[in-house]
Amino acid sequence: MERARLQELLDRWRALRFVVLGDYFLDRYLHIDRTLAETSLETGLEAHQVVEIRNSPGAAGNVAANLAALGVGVLALGVIGEDGLGYDLARALESRGIDTAGLVRAPERYTPTYTKPMLREPDGRVHELSRLDVKNRTILPAPIEEDLLGRLADVLPSCDGVVIADQAPERNCGVVTDRVREALGSLAEQHPEKVFLVDSRVRIGEYRGILLKPNDREAVGAVTPGVEGPYTRAQAEEAGRTLARRAGRPVFVTVGEGGVLVCEEEGCTRVPAVPVDGEIDIVGAGDSTIAGLAAALASGARLTEAALIGNLVASVTIRQIGVTGTASQAQVLEALSRWQSAV
Repeated sequence: MERARLQELLDRWRALRFVVLGDYFLDRYLHIDRTLAETSLETGLEAHQVVEIRNSPGAAGNVAANLAALGVGVLALGVIGEDGLGYDLARALESRGIDTAGLVRAPERYTPTYTKPMLREPDGRVHELSRLDVKNRTILPAPIEEDLLGRLADVLPSCDGVVIADQAPERNCGVVTDRVREALGSLAEQHPEKVFLVDSRVRIGEYRGILLKPNDREAVGAVTPGVEGPYTRAQAEEAGRTLARRAGRPVFVTVGEGGVLVCEEEGCTRVPAVPVDGEIDIVGAGDSTIAGLAAALASGARLTEAALIGNLVASVTIRQIGVTGTASQAQVLEALSRWQSAV
């Protein structure tokens, strides 16, 4: 891709507006200093001393943050609790320029939260302790489904597309229930001019009429459950073509260092990853890829162009160590220049 072509697409992004619908998690980092450790008088156990709390949007929130960092307007559509964690999550989204008017605040639901204790040892080493997860493990009430779908119908005419982040593995306990998934397929069919793109941890094979972005494990698992990895390119391509046939839409299968397979029923085209030197952190790479894909497709990019842009965005974020990174337009342009200079 020529720099002028990338700039042409990027220039259109600030006019775009996306709905990001899905499971909004709060990533809550507790930074613990072991040199300050105390002993609990009640239990005799070590009492960890938290010296810093860092909150950032996770799951659908990270997709929304990546789109916003790229200059795209974003409306968050999901469910949070009426609790302090929900307040912190909404504040973290708003600080990134994301519209939170679409968040349903439900007193009967938890705000999904990944609490990550980060322990700093006396020698300065930092490592993550066992994570603490808060998730909803009961069925999403029908009135909340109605509320979500009503809000989506209200805003869809003024949006360029919908990115769906289906994070919760427990069926019908997250935002994207069976009913919501079926409604999304119908909306995508009714609005072919808009981009509908989904990332789903365990149900990517159940979407119809929507562009899919699984990784190779998710794609192969959806087509041939129980198959163990690592997966070959042939397996990933076969799964991608099968999913494309089922969904009736192209599929972008991410294959790590191998890049992205753009799959349609008749075949797959591999778009290579952008090489990155030095230490990397792949946490959130899929979220940055799908953000780049969505923005590119809505601005008129061809499928393979969109895959390359998704790779460029991910090449920026994986170089940000210890944080769930995002990329700016300037960083995407720089990544293209750096890659072209190296080849």
